[in-house]
Order: sequence, then C-alpha cells, then structure tokens
Amino acid sequence: MEAKKENGGIIPGPTNPMVTPLLTDLYQFTMAYAYWKAGKHQERAVFDLYFRKNPFGGEYTVFAGLEEVIRFIANFRFTEEEIAFVRESLTDSCEDGFFDYLRGIDCFDVEVYAIPEGTVVFPKIPLLRIEGPIAIVQLLETPFVNLINYASLVSTNAARHRNVAGKSKTLLEFGLRRAQGPDGGIGASKYCYIGGFDATSNVAAGKLFGIPLRGTHSHAFVSSYMGLDEILDKSLRRKDGSSTCEDFVSLVQTWLSKIQWSNSLRGIFGETNQSELAAFISYAQAFPNKFLALVDTYDVMRSGVPNFCAVALALNDLGYKAGGIRLDSGDLAYLSCEARKFFCAIEKEFGVPEFGKMFITASNDLNEETIDALNKHGHEIDAFGIGTYLVTCYAQAALGVVFKLVEINNQPRIKLSEDVSKVSIPCKKRSYRLYGKEGYPLVDIMTGENEPSPKVGERILCRHPFQESKRAYVVPQRVEELLQCYWSGISDKARENLPPLKAIRERCITQLELMRPDHMRRLNPTPYKVSVSAKLYDFIHFLWLNEAPVGELQ
Repeated sequence: MEAKKENGGIIPGPTNPMVTPLLTDLYQFTMAYAYWKAGKHQERAVFDLYFRKNPFGGEYTVFAGLEEVIRFIANFRFTEEEIAFVRESLTDSCEDGFFDYLRGIDCFDVEVYAIPEGTVVFPKIPLLRIEGPIAIVQLLETPFVNLINYASLVSTNAARHRNVAGKSKTLLEFGLRRAQGPDGGIGASKYCYIGGFDATSNVAAGKLFGIPLRGTHSHAFVSSYMGLDEILDKSLRRKDGSSTCEDFVSLVQTWLSKIQWSNSLRGIFGETNQSELAAFISYAQAFPNKFLALVDTYDVMRSGVPNFCAVALALNDLGYKAGGIRLDSGDLAYLSCEARKFFCAIEKEFGVPEFGKMFITASNDLNEETIDALNKHGHEIDAFGIGTYLVTCYAQAALGVVFKLVEINNQPRIKLSEDVSKVSIPCKKRSYRLYGKEGYPLVDIMTGENEPSPKVGERILCRHPFQESKRAYVVPQRVEELLQCYWSGISDKARENLPPLKAIRERCITQLELMRPDHMRRLNPTPYKVSVSAKLYDFIHFLWLNEAPVGELQ
C-alpha cells in the first residue's frame, strides 16, 4: 500500500517512529474484535474529538497536532510482526479471521474533518470529526487523542507566555533537558514555536522542523578556565579580513582598564575575575560575530558585565558587534536595569553607537507568573529563555481531550452523565465562528449537518447546549466554517493540504490577535460563548429524554 499523495508527493509518516498502529490502548483491540465477531465492524460511525475545559485557568486553547494525525492515518497499516503481537496479547479464543481482517485494513475508507491547526478553539466544539468503519475508527482513538492532547496543551502554554511577555520580546524555548523524554522534548520545541516562541535550543527540532536555533555557553565553560595564560593563540582577525590583531587579549585588558577608570563607571567594580575574562575572550575568538556571554558565574555587576563589556568593545574595534548577555540567577529585574545603565554609560562615555541597546536575555526557571511579576516591577530584559514550566506544562498535566461516538448508521447517539459537562452533543454537526462589527469573534455555533449555514446579516438564535435560559440573538458580520476536510478517504471530496510549520505559526499569531482582550487576560478572563442552533438544542434534549432511563418510585 502507498500512502496517500498530497500535492503530487507522498505524505511522510509520523515524525516519531513510535507512532504506529500499536500506539493504542488494549481495549481498542478488544472492542475491534467484538465488533468483528458481531459483524458490526463495517458499520459507518461518526466520532467527535474535543475537550471539555480550557487549560491553565484560561478561556482559550490553541489547536495543534493535526499534521501528525494526518501523517499517521496516511501511513496506517499493520505489519506481520504487529499482528503477531496483537494475537499474543488477546485471548486464545480470538478467531484467525480477525487477524486476516487486520492485515487488510488501512484508513482509505475514513474521512477526517478538522479545524485548521493553529486555530484558537474552545470547549465542546469538535476539533476533529472522524467518519468511517467503526472498528477502524475505534483503533484511531487513542493515537489521535495522544497526538493532539499534549500538542494543544503546550501550544496554549506557549501562547500564554507570549501574551504575558508582549509582542516585542524574544521568547526562547530552552526545555529539552527538562522535558518528559526525547519525544516530549521534540514535540515541545515544535508546538512552542507554533504558540509564538521565536527559537529553540533543541538542535534535533531545528533539523526536523526548521525552527531557528539559539544558545550560548554554560557556567561550565566559564569555570573551565583558570586564567589568561590558557589562551595560547591571542590573535583575532578583523571582520573585514584586512588585518589581524596579534594580541586580542591585551586589547581586551586595555578596554577593561579604561572602563574601570572612566568617569561614569569609576568605583562600580574593582578587580574582575580573570578566569571568567579568559573564558569570555576564548569564546569571543570562537564566535566573534555572535558573542553572547553568561555573566553570573561569579558576580554579575562586579565581574560578569565589566568583563563582557571589555571583550565587546575590543570586538567593536575589529569591526564585530557583540550579541549581548544572559542572566541566569539573582534579581533579574534589578540586574537587567543595572546592566542596561552600565551599557548606556559606556555608549555615552566612549561614543560607541547602539552599545546601550545591548541585548539582555534572562533565564532561570521562568514562567507566566515570574514574567508578569518582572513586568510589574520594571526590567530591561529583551529575551526570555524558558524551559521547565513551559515544556512540562507544570501548571496543568493534560488538556483532557475526549473521543465520543455521535452517530452510527446515520442514527445519532448521545453519551449521558449526571455531570452535565460530560454529556456529549449528538449527531454529525457543522461548526461556525460568528464575527461582530469590530472584527472580534462573538460566538461559536454548532448546527446539524443538514441545517442551512448561518448567513452574514441574518439574525441567529444561539443557545447554550444545556442551560435553557442562556440564549442570545447574533447578527454576524462574518461567518467562518471551522471544520474542513483534511482526509477524504475514498470519497472525491476536495481536501485541504497540510500547511508548512511557519504558516501554522502565523495562523496562530493572527488568531490570537483577533480575539477580544478580555478573553485573553490572565486573571478572570471572560468566557467565550459556545452555542448550538435552536434546532440542534431541541434535538439534544429530545434524545436526552428518549435515552435516559425512567426511574420508578416505590
């Protein structure tokens, strides 16, 4: 079997080779066998994949993971080795015919409709609608939920960090060493980029997805030097190649002395740590075009910043421009402000253009709350390097995506619960986003598949799915249908192509900017309205009453 083609090319398999038909729960195979045994396995079923509550105490979610879902189903096929393992895992009573059935299945009789990846989404609205033979679609449930749950959660976490940091700041994902395993690290880099981060330290993710890479040295590099005598080659060629400075070390030392005894900086520091200075000089010789130094190994203002400035000024003499500093400990707000003052004093005293605008990066277990606190206190940080709290989604473990049967053989099905939030919305549906006069989305509405689409300028009654008194009329100025066909199976329906990662990221950023600010704020955000049409509301409650057992009092 050949994977389905897209734009004339074959859709590649999942990024992670562990994503195979066996990446599912055992009960999917037991149900598939029971469907097959009962002769129900070919019955046409419709499932919705959605979530019930926005994460992190917020009121929005970023949808991600769709590309990996399509890659998975485009290449879905059992190997003989996988079938043998399934046979071993099930009971001896399972008939051979079932395993012959598994040999023959693929996803070419399945259709997948989805909201475009990178879209801002809300609870109850189907992110995916999956149609196909019930046994096959049941086998897709766990991998689909797995591929979308973390992807959407970490994309949302990244978007929240972007929102609190502001548009002008550079956001760097530094989470690989703290991520939940290699696949968690790779996924985090990809989906943080979608959520608005600018770059990653993860080299593998840079290669796989084309995400810009950023990184400097660690404290180990600084503390590995004992003194200036370890620098054996003291030369550095000018940037334009016209000549070579034979003693770059002496040039740096001259600048350090000038800074120490300058009018505006006199008395701020004394003798700096010379092993740190040696490390900075060595690193600058290796990367004169991208010299960015970690300045807190010994003392930020008495050693790190002065040593950095001496090297940066020596580089400037040779035509290079230093990149900046990174702070990884201490009072980041205070230190960034003091460093900025130091840079500005050097620009003014020595007439070095733009030196006062030297880039300041901060790291050290940053999260939404610490960035918000830094903003309130005032700081001079240009970039935030964020790791643990970002990639592990420390504030919430999972999004809580679910996969529910809503129709079989054209008959709507409903899942009931004493907890109303867990009642499913039955039948095959279409979803729309209605926009108001100011261009903001007002409400998402679900309708039955055969209902007429909402129209611009038409008065539409939007109802809460379960609360009778919550309803409102909306006259949309723009109507956007959310679900689009991304996998058409054997049907001749037109299919959306998978966009490149940068396009998904741009969609996410645009979508976030479209949202009303009160839906996006960190504290007490306004809930976004999710509704159903009047006709669908009546049908939900008719089916609910029809399916719920009637009690008997004695």
